[in-house]
Amino acid sequence: MPERTSRRRCARALAVALVLPLLGGCGLFGGDDDEGEGVSVFEIKPGQCFEGQSEVKAQLSELTEVDCSQEHAQESYALVPYETGEDADTYPGDDALAKFANGACAGEYGKYVGVDYLDSELFYTYLLPSARSWEDDDRDVICFVTSAGEPLQGSAKGTKR
Repeated sequence: MPERTSRRRCARALAVALVLPLLGGCGLFGGDDDEGEGVSVFEIKPGQCFEGQSEVKAQLSELTEVDCSQEHAQESYALVPYETGEDADTYPGDDALAKFANGACAGEYGKYVGVDYLDSELFYTYLLPSARSWEDDDRDVICFVTSAGEPLQGSAKGTKR
């Protein structure tokens, strides 16, 4: 049980460290490497791999995609629509979106990686809609597999890592 608690705290810390500086923006990861290709955060699909961000920015419009066979920092594994309920036009706020994203991304993790998140050596993080993108009907949370330190090599899909 202590390992689960430690893993949850670490995951929460990782998610907070990656998400909080960017809650006001439209993106989470980017890169300055010329080898990758820029992909709009609104066009991300599961299975795409991305370079890490070289600096924290408040808003990003695209991520630098690389082939998953190359070293990369994140791999998208799910797009989960936020359930808006009756008040779909009102931005629910960062806390509500983060709570939803934590549950949704943890729930989708095992389907992609092949092992339950709590049993995995990898981690997840997510990209939330910003208040600005919400006005343009952006309701998707994007979930990413990541690691703590070492870059990923190859796709995490079905690896049971």
